[in-house]
Amino acid sequence: MLAINVCIVPKIKLMGYISYKNPWIHFKRNLNEYVLYFIKSGELHLQENGCSFILKRGDIFILEPFLDHEGTEKHVCDYYYIHFEHPDIQSLQIEDLLPLAKSFILEDNQTAKESDFDNMQNNDTCYFPKYYTLTNKNSLHQTFHAMNEMLQLYKRKHYNRSLTALKFSELLIEVSRDNLMNKLQGNNRKNTKSFKKVHALLDYIHQYYTRKITSIDIERELECNYDYLNRVFNEVTGHTITRYINLVRINHAKELIEATHLSIGEIGYLTGLEDPFYFSKVFKKYVGLSPIQYDKKIRETT
Repeated sequence: MLAINVCIVPKIKLMGYISYKNPWIHFKRNLNEYVLYFIKSGELHLQENGCSFILKRGDIFILEPFLDHEGTEKHVCDYYYIHFEHPDIQSLQIEDLLPLAKSFILEDNQTAKESDFDNMQNNDTCYFPKYYTLTNKNSLHQTFHAMNEMLQLYKRKHYNRSLTALKFSELLIEVSRDNLMNKLQGNNRKNTKSFKKVHALLDYIHQYYTRKITSIDIERELECNYDYLNRVFNEVTGHTITRYINLVRINHAKELIEATHLSIGEIGYLTGLEDPFYFSKVFKKYVGLSPIQYDKKIRETT
């Protein structure tokens, strides 16, 4: 697993696409940069630092710098490659991905206090698998499309390299998300359809939390009985739908208090809690301080 600070855009050193129609074996080398391979067809047999890998269609693999790597067998293979540098990336050993998946996909940290809810949302680290297989057809198609788009940008004028790097950052985030989603779904006892409903609801909440969200709105959007969805949502996230919506709202309210000088009434309005008294009540319930007390605390520490 690679931990990448996605607030820093990687520097693309080289990108291309290779199609070997005759059996070919990868050459031996040791680079001072990372290399991402994405296999379109065939097989690529590699050994890195003594560990052997057989890469096939849909496989994404990252070679790390300053490690010897070489091919081990000849095969036909079509693949994309991206050589890149990044100043804030490290290799990690994570034995249990489930807590990480819950933190980033569900935005729920079981070990954190509710008042620390924003800690996981402000995390700028993307956890990218060193070796990952895209099995979902939609994800596979989207990644092929993204690679072709990046390659076209890379081949154009030099200033497009920055756009290529931004697209590459987006790809890293999407693959990381896909990996964590699969981990979370594999651990969930509910069927795939129900899990997808929960995931769709999470996206809906984060997009529309500034509005008044009713059970009727959710049933219409998700085409699912609200009571049933609420039970499944609670089992997956550990929160009822209403509670989760309020957590998202209060987290955003805290960000506005910290970053602006808006009035408490304006902040409540912008986070979907228009009644100032109700906003203050909900804020204190989740944070332990009223909005005014929280604002005072922030100003005293800055």
